[in-house]
Amino acid sequence: MPEEGADKSKKKGFFSRLFSGLTKSRNNIGSGIERAFTSYDRIDEDFYEDLEETMIMGDIGIKATDQIMEKLRAQVKEQKIKDPGLCKGLLIHNIKEQMAVDAHAYDFEQGPSVVLVIGVNGVGKTTSVGKLAGIYRDEGKKVIIAAADTFRAAANEQLSAWAKQAGVDMIGAPEGSDPASVLFDAVQAAKARHADILLVDTAGRLHNKKNLMAELGKIDRIISREWPECMRENLIVLDGTTGQNALAQAKEFNEAAHLTGIILTKMDGTAKGGIAIAIQSELGIPVKFIGVGEKMDDLQRFRPDDYVDALFGVGESQT
Repeated sequence: MPEEGADKSKKKGFFSRLFSGLTKSRNNIGSGIERAFTSYDRIDEDFYEDLEETMIMGDIGIKATDQIMEKLRAQVKEQKIKDPGLCKGLLIHNIKEQMAVDAHAYDFEQGPSVVLVIGVNGVGKTTSVGKLAGIYRDEGKKVIIAAADTFRAAANEQLSAWAKQAGVDMIGAPEGSDPASVLFDAVQAAKARHADILLVDTAGRLHNKKNLMAELGKIDRIISREWPECMRENLIVLDGTTGQNALAQAKEFNEAAHLTGIILTKMDGTAKGGIAIAIQSELGIPVKFIGVGEKMDDLQRFRPDDYVDALFGVGESQT
């Protein structure tokens, strides 16, 4: 079928961009791990410590590293493996398992649903909303965007440009308007127009958590009251180049809102690709989308196997 072939070609094309985008991370993490596997002629404590240090320094994080290494040690013992080189496949498989996305992670896409997109300024939040709109529009879904970030100058205009590019409707208001009022209007429009997905671009403020929590609480009450039957999704946008700082942001926002997924942006060119593994392990929140560029189709659903393969240089023939 032509559609199936086109879909495979699209996935292969994105893997190539992902593989290219993770070059620095691969050099930072993958090469160090490869060195650990080739520098030792037997599996001993020095080998394990070298491997652990490389993973932690690669932003995979202490908790995720401990969990992955604990499983690797048990497998080595159980399978009586002596050669370090035979461990690499096990390690990669364990990391993929660590990042597995639940089968119901994308149930909200079946709609009707309200998707709040939150995060600090500068992480690519508004851009991500526009790209998500493009993804769902291409899949034949009826999408509406709510421009609820009424604090940042020009946010409305920026989102309007993305809405036009994606070919979807946008509900907005002048700068300084009440975000809750914008959301109320957007919910009414989504219901009246039988929208599948309402994407909400929220204000990127973290410096005053009290105000943030109050605003998100108000938004939550409006959705619950006006559209109780819709599905809910709270996606946080994190800048992959910030490494452990992204993890700190996710923790802060998770206290203000029940996060259900992560959008990792700016993964092209960062050496901190291991942070995707750390965040999922530390918070138990799955990465659901990943961005590797500025174009509309440079944001895609997260595929753990592809990500780990690109991070460790597996499947280079796909590029």
